[in-house]
Amino acid sequence: MEDKKAKILATATILALIIVIIAARVYLKLSKTFHLIAGVDISLILAVICFLVIRNRYNRERKNLESRYISEGRELRIEYSFLRKVAGVPTKFKLDDLEEATDGFRLQIGKGGSGSVFKGVLKDGSQVAVKRIEGEEKGEKEFRSEVAAIASVQHKNLVRLYGYSSVNRYRFLVYDYIPNSSLDVWIFPDRGGSRKLRGCLTWDQRYQVAIDVAKALSYLHNDCRSKILHLDVKPENILLDENYRAVVTDFGLSKLVARDESRVVTEIRGTCGYLAPEWILEHGISEKSDVYSYGIVLLEMIGGRRSISRVENKKSKKKKLEYFPRIVIKKMRERRVMEIVDQRLIEAKDVDDEGKVMKLVCVALWCIQEKAKNRPDMAMVVEMLEGRVPVNEPPDCKLVVVDLLGADDDDVGEVTTGVRRVVEIPKLHIQKGRHFRFPSVCSTIISPVSPR
Repeated sequence: MEDKKAKILATATILALIIVIIAARVYLKLSKTFHLIAGVDISLILAVICFLVIRNRYNRERKNLESRYISEGRELRIEYSFLRKVAGVPTKFKLDDLEEATDGFRLQIGKGGSGSVFKGVLKDGSQVAVKRIEGEEKGEKEFRSEVAAIASVQHKNLVRLYGYSSVNRYRFLVYDYIPNSSLDVWIFPDRGGSRKLRGCLTWDQRYQVAIDVAKALSYLHNDCRSKILHLDVKPENILLDENYRAVVTDFGLSKLVARDESRVVTEIRGTCGYLAPEWILEHGISEKSDVYSYGIVLLEMIGGRRSISRVENKKSKKKKLEYFPRIVIKKMRERRVMEIVDQRLIEAKDVDDEGKVMKLVCVALWCIQEKAKNRPDMAMVVEMLEGRVPVNEPPDCKLVVVDLLGADDDDVGEVTTGVRRVVEIPKLHIQKGRHFRFPSVCSTIISPVSPR
């Protein structure tokens, strides 16, 4: 714009000087005054032309420099972005970039207790899942925890963190997009019709998923600079890629633990049914708490059913709690483990080797031992699953844990678990079905069932 104004002004000046020369010639003829005026005007015209030439050359060189700097800056940004990706350093995105990538957060692909997840495509064509953390106090805490936990880890069975965004009250985490949804969609029958039925994982696929998750947790516990406790291992937080290999996600409840710490005490958080007994009884948590949750997930994969469910009593027509791990223990003692396998696999004749089923059941029952010291670590679980160490039959497990919800049905404890409640327990305060607090009950022993 300034160049255009300068050219217009210079042209107008030259035209005005030419008009002055013509007027002087008409009125002054060829007098000395005319020659003086003409000389001055011609000098001014030449000066204006020189000014334009110099200015144009200067502008051309300036544009060339700017173009070169922009090109070099773009190359540096591309190289910096590449190095960040190679090093695993997450990128800080602008809110506008995420809105553009997700088309205004239109395609929601998931929703949990901590927020919603949307599918998006970045400018470089990468498909991503954008997690929008909801809730101010809880969201900020989970945001910091999740970024700190996963920003520096690199493992094929852990979700990749592309970047994050934190603008005022808005907090986002940008993950690699995993196409085949979460494990719960593929192992639990769609009874309610709320989800699209996507199929049923084969026995071999379930076994591979068990190994993948075990390797991911073993990496977090043993191979990171600080131990990382996931603390929310469940089928909803295990994604399946295009080859149906497991990818562990959602580090919103994770905790970093120093190598010299064996146990830490923290507030009770997580999902009912997957919490280790020592956490509920306020004895402190460790990596063995993740082992317990993993064992529950393993049993759910074998049976294709939730570990805790409500079933209708045919006689009384009342709903009662049913604890799947107790059924598994009973069937294993009777050597009838094929009866606990997902019926869909039996009907498809996908699994007929009772030895394989027994092996996986034993591994799961080792993982859910009530005493944390009796559970194997995740590295040992990997060894057992891959057949490098023998899997012995686990000791009897009474499964005496806390009845989290303090069920009102008095016969629930005796009918479904065989353990009578001996103390009245205050009701559990639950918020959105995920995060909760529990009064101290360290000295009580009560029913082992906690509904989801």
